[in-house]
Amino acid sequence: MAGRKINPWLKFGLEFGPLLAFFIAFGRLKARSFSFAGTEYSGFILATALFVPLMVASTLVLWRLTGRLSPMQVATLVLVVVFGGLTIWLNDPRFLKMKVTIIYLMFAGILGLGVALGKSWLALVMEEVLPLTPVGWRILTWRLIAFFLGLAVLNEAIARTMSDQAWVNFKTFGLTVLVFGFFMAQARLFARHAAPKQD
Repeated sequence: MAGRKINPWLKFGLEFGPLLAFFIAFGRLKARSFSFAGTEYSGFILATALFVPLMVASTLVLWRLTGRLSPMQVATLVLVVVFGGLTIWLNDPRFLKMKVTIIYLMFAGILGLGVALGKSWLALVMEEVLPLTPVGWRILTWRLIAFFLGLAVLNEAIARTMSDQAWVNFKTFGLTVLVFGFFMAQARLFARHAAPKQD
C-alpha cells in the first residue's frame, strides 16, 4: 500500500528530530549527573530518556500522516525502545550504543539472506526511485552488505574506545555523512546499470 505524501521537510523533521534533540540534550547535560530514588544518572541517560519517547511519538505521527511505515522504520523504533529502555533501566549507555551495531548487522543479514534465496529485496524497496538492471541490483546489494558490516564494526570501535561525546557526534552526523557518501560513490554503478526506460 502506497503511503500518503507529506511535506518533505516535515518528514525530515519527524525522522531526524528525535536524534537532533538527543544530540542537543546530551550537549547540555553531559557534564551533569542527577540523583533519582538513590541512584545517580548521567546526562547520557537523561538524554536517552528524552530520545526514546520522542522517537515513539514522531514515528506514530509519521504513521498517522502517511498511513504507512517502512520495515526499516518499524525495526528502528523497536530497537530504540528495547535498547533505549535497557540503557535507562540498567543505567548503562552501552545498550543504546549497541543498538546501532545491531541494526546495521540486521540490515546486512537481511540483504545477505535475500541473496542466498535468489531474491533482490533491495530492489523491492528502492526500484521505484532507482531503476537498475538485475546485475546492478546484485552489485549494489553486495556493496551495501559490506558497507553495513563496516558501519557495525566502526560503531563498535568508536563506542568502545572513544568518549560518549565522540560517539554521539558519530551517531548524529558521522553516520549520515557516511551513508550519503556511499550512495554518491555509486554514481558510476547507477549510470552503467540503469534499467532501460519503458515506453
